[in-house]
Amino acid sequence: MRWGEHAYLLAMKPAPFTYHAPASLDEALGLLAAHGEEARPLAGGQSLVPMMNMRIARPEHLVDLNGVAELSFLREEADAVVVGALVRHAEIERSALLRRVAALLPCVAETIGHYAIRTRGTIGGSLALADPAAQWPLLAMLLDAQLTSARPGGTRTLAARDFFIDIFTTALEPGELLVSASFPRLAPDEGWGYRRFARRHGDFAIVAAAATLALDGAGRIERLRLALGGVGGTPVVLDALASAQQGRLPGPDIWEEVAGSAARAIDPSGDIHASAALRRELAAVLTRSALGDALARTGAHR
Repeated sequence: MRWGEHAYLLAMKPAPFTYHAPASLDEALGLLAAHGEEARPLAGGQSLVPMMNMRIARPEHLVDLNGVAELSFLREEADAVVVGALVRHAEIERSALLRRVAALLPCVAETIGHYAIRTRGTIGGSLALADPAAQWPLLAMLLDAQLTSARPGGTRTLAARDFFIDIFTTALEPGELLVSASFPRLAPDEGWGYRRFARRHGDFAIVAAAATLALDGAGRIERLRLALGGVGGTPVVLDALASAQQGRLPGPDIWEEVAGSAARAIDPSGDIHASAALRRELAAVLTRSALGDALARTGAHR
């Protein structure tokens, strides 16, 4: 065995750490405050544990949040659904409540990874990781979700557009924990669409597109929202482009025009997964399909 292979195998176990299992949010926040930058919270562990095994992350203290029951809830409010940070992707996928009042969320949840990942991974972990190709940051940006975090002494709530700063970077401060995400409910006849492209089933999307669409009494566009993932350091919300469509009759020709404009509005970078040109092409194709899906789901077209 070559030394490089041996070193790789040695790195497949995490560096030594102290394990903590708090039973309450206050206890978890106290541990994070006491140990500062040497501590990391653990939720589903689908990102952190591989990073620890590869020794990319080397926390000296691991604060396991899985015993903090107050972070695991789904709640319907008058104009929103609120999801606790510890709720698993699979819980969202299976939720009868969400299927009834916010079908976009469970339908998107079922596209995340593989079943084993969905049963362990959490919405809070995904949002806090802030991968711009992941599903929850994209939906949070599209719907202008409100994200609530806690720290010793209180809580604060940020709009998703203020929460996500850059790739893998959020507004969370050291010792602060994301505790919930509030997603505004769609109007009763508002349609939605979500499309993604990945090289293999279960992979993160190379590009993803999400849209919502509401029509007025004449069947014209009253409100359109459109966002793209995987094309920048954070998901990109195309507000100006979407607003410009108000009053137009929706259909394939309009969607083709909007899709082309969406592709021109972004400035993606290339990497080993896709060139910038391919990402623009995917953005156009996925936008067109997401808009078509959203139209098909509006009350006027069901």
